[in-house]
Amino acid sequence: MSVDVSRGGLLVTLAIFGVIVYELRTVLDFVGIELPIIPYMAAVFVLAGASVWYVTLKGGWRTEPEADEPA
Repeated sequence: MSVDVSRGGLLVTLAIFGVIVYELRTVLDFVGIELPIIPYMAAVFVLAGASVWYVTLKGGWRTEPEADEPA
């Protein structure tokens, strides 16, 4: 089974997810629940590493677009 994902698509998804989680942390801080930044940063790096490992394990990156079959 191959994972059909590009590196750019995965990195953009991780960036968006990271921003959403950071904003959730900011909202919780506003409410009065303080969360330290270091575990958040560590979790983002672990998530990124796990995602890259999973894609590599399942078949690697999509490097060339698939050509259309001639009619």
